[in-house]
Amino acid sequence: MPSRLTKTLTSSAAAAAVGLTLFAAPAAAQEAEAPAEAAAETSPLIIGHRGAAGTAPENTVAAFKDGRASGADFFEIDVQLSKDGVPFLFHDDTPARTTNVEEVFPERAKDPITSFTWAELQQLDAGSYFGDKFEGERIPHLDDAAEAATLNTGVYIEIKSPKNSPGVEQLVADELRTDAKWKKLVAADKIQVLGFDEASNRKFAEIAPEIELQQLSSTVPAESVLESWATFADSVGTNYRTLTEQNVADAKAAGLIIGVYTANSPEAVQHAIDLGVDAVTGDFPIQTMRYVDGRKPFPASTGIQIAGAVNNPAGDDVQAETGEHVVLRNSADHSVDASGYILRDAANNILTVGEGYVLEPGAELRVYTGPGTNSAEAYYNGGDANVLNNTGDSIALWSPQGILQDVFAN
Repeated sequence: MPSRLTKTLTSSAAAAAVGLTLFAAPAAAQEAEAPAEAAAETSPLIIGHRGAAGTAPENTVAAFKDGRASGADFFEIDVQLSKDGVPFLFHDDTPARTTNVEEVFPERAKDPITSFTWAELQQLDAGSYFGDKFEGERIPHLDDAAEAATLNTGVYIEIKSPKNSPGVEQLVADELRTDAKWKKLVAADKIQVLGFDEASNRKFAEIAPEIELQQLSSTVPAESVLESWATFADSVGTNYRTLTEQNVADAKAAGLIIGVYTANSPEAVQHAIDLGVDAVTGDFPIQTMRYVDGRKPFPASTGIQIAGAVNNPAGDDVQAETGEHVVLRNSADHSVDASGYILRDAANNILTVGEGYVLEPGAELRVYTGPGTNSAEAYYNGGDANVLNNTGDSIALWSPQGILQDVFAN
């Protein structure tokens, strides 16, 4: 099945020159020299994951606006159906991680998100978990994404956990065909539907064969499976950490566009580009667009960078003194006060740097999740549960003023 996206793969939209802070709206940032590791001349499609989940609360209008401001080709959303059949945008199966459900509905924090009515969902705050600036952000309706999208930045619509939302395929197809804003985006080839559930994807393909469709998979399967997917899908999306050059070749041989998720650091993005992928989805579309356009992704960096992370040390992850940790390094030619800097992973776990940590040029600081004895080279958060995924994680570094400094992935 030939993909309608192929005609756009060699034209990357210009990114907005913005330096995003956690506490202020995007503002024009000073242009900077291109990074040493310049991106490829022909850029893949760039997609903001859950809007722009690295710089705003995921699957909220604020995140969609960041995705749009980046100039990315698309931003991605996750659609489910409420108990009373309203299409809403939310990733998890339960509301606990990203809402204040424990305050509003104390007994329902672990209930399926699809067991809530639309009116109940609108009582939840879906922004405060990310920062005070986003207090009051609500769980959006599907149509809120169309309101935020443009003919430059379209929408990837992931059908999330379709077994929990019976009939979601038909509802999404009907909305794309009947709502004026969605119809305009469809006509401009700025819509793609995607999902992990093959049966759901096949159902959607039967209902709406005119809509671009992507099969998601944590790994690229055998050639015979790819050939089967090519009978109903236009593309395949997979985890960039598991992708190989052979996987890319196999997908393209089957006639499928190949994309990856969730590549957040410039190094991860470049790795995907080097493998020859056609699309890259990530939580930081503003920074990724700056990178692929040959500009510094973090123009407001003070020089403190993430030099590495030990996600899975020998022994317990939060054992005293030697547990999991992130390594910060001062790459500037002057001392920098790292006190109060924040490390945030993709699931919104947070580590902080204590007071009094002034790093000289080239100096490193290990920031631990668990307990230990603080020193000039180590700060311990004293946590009793691991934060970093043992198989690899994405970690963002923020200044105390809420300015994004760096993104690391391993």
